[in-house]
Amino acid sequence: MFDTLWRDRLDQLAAEGRTLTLWLRDDDAVDVTPALDRLLTLCERHSVPPTLAVIPEKTGFPLVEYLARFPEVEVAVHGWSHQSYSKPPAKKQELGNDRPLPVILNEIQAGLGKLQALHGQRFIPMMVPPWNRISSEIAEQLPKLGYRSLSVFGRERPSNPPLLNTHVDIMNWRGVRGGKDAETLYEELLGYVDQPVPALGLLTHHLVHDEAAWNFLENFLRMTAQHKACQWRRASELMAS
Repeated sequence: MFDTLWRDRLDQLAAEGRTLTLWLRDDDAVDVTPALDRLLTLCERHSVPPTLAVIPEKTGFPLVEYLARFPEVEVAVHGWSHQSYSKPPAKKQELGNDRPLPVILNEIQAGLGKLQALHGQRFIPMMVPPWNRISSEIAEQLPKLGYRSLSVFGRERPSNPPLLNTHVDIMNWRGVRGGKDAETLYEELLGYVDQPVPALGLLTHHLVHDEAAWNFLENFLRMTAQHKACQWRRASELMAS
């Protein structure tokens, strides 16, 4: 039902001369895997430019050489090690207040420098905190380290650096730990059309996708790429606007 409502809503936007801007962020990239190849091939097929949130500590030249095949891909910084330092029962967090601030800032500055050196022009100075969590004390230091954007999950609010968030996560982390039901996802998407955000961000995690996640992504990209009410944008373009 909701996929039909989604199509109808897009048709309505097109009839009104309105456009829905979308962007895609995929988290936890490190190396070349069959799942990453499946994701990027799918994005290329539908002319969708993905942003890969790459874990700096664990990545290297193999990913650089592989991405040469995909000129539309951009690379952002995904923390440093994707290791949680929070103490239970607190939620997992790498960029929290559980370690000395200078230690954390040194790591995320090193992450920016490493990925910029590796990926050159496809690198964007965006911080994507692991688990979408970052303390305000760390976030406010990001511009001084060279970051121009911060990307977490949920509706944007005033921030420095500016937020470019994701809003719909295709994974069901609390249930089956697979892809969410497509009806649920289209219902979530409709909520962001009725109460718009500057750019509707879709969040994926290629390493843990099951077939439900892949099937939804295939259908969603096909539908939006072909619809005149939709435009997929690079994160760098949205950061500059």
